[in-house]
Parts: sequence; structure tokens; C-alpha cells
Amino acid sequence: MATVDYFERRLDDKHRLTIPTELRAEFASGVVVTRGFKQYLHLYPRAVWDELVEPQLAGNILDEKTADLNVQFRSGKSEAALDQKQGRVLLEQHLLDFAGITRDVVAVRAGKYWRLIAK
Repeated sequence: MATVDYFERRLDDKHRLTIPTELRAEFASGVVVTRGFKQYLHLYPRAVWDELVEPQLAGNILDEKTADLNVQFRSGKSEAALDQKQGRVLLEQHLLDFAGITRDVVAVRAGKYWRLIAK
């Protein structure tokens, strides 16, 4: 079976993104959505956030780079469970505004997380 590394979706009226059926198990632990490094969003499976991102953010308390990363990723961070029935996750308006996403979204795998970009 081929790995899904790209998909496009249209948000519903409540700003929910439908995750493809093939990827839903990846998000069984939950979903974390943050601002990206540029004008896009990061979509993490909760397990990836807990195991890989949190340890990086817990670096030296006096390191400015670590502090900047904490501000970048924690400002507006949202966490949610994936709607198991239809595989949807809510994208909060302030995050959509940051990324310039209005309705159509392109999702691209970036290693163990996804970038959500306005189409």
C-alpha cells in the first residue's frame, strides 16, 4: 500500500478538516495544530508532539532560541481529538488567519508531521 504524503481538502462551514481514511490511525492519539515557521500550519499526531516536539521545547530555560521556539509553537496551539466517525478536526479561526487559509487546504507530509497550506 502506498504512503499518503499529500492531500487536498475543502474545510466545512465549521472550519473542520477531514483527514483521509488511510491516515486516521496516525491521529488516533489526538491532534495538535500550531503555527508553522512561515505562513502555514503544522498538524501533529499527539503522540509525535509528546515524544518529539515537547522534549525539544523543554531545552535550556535561558536559551533564547528555545524560548523563541516555545513562543512560536505554543502561541495559539490547539489540541483536539479526531472525530472518529468522520475523521474531522477543527482548525481554529486564529490559526486559519495566521496561515491565510480561507476554505481550501493543501496538506503535505513533512517527516512525522504535516504542513497545512492555503490553496
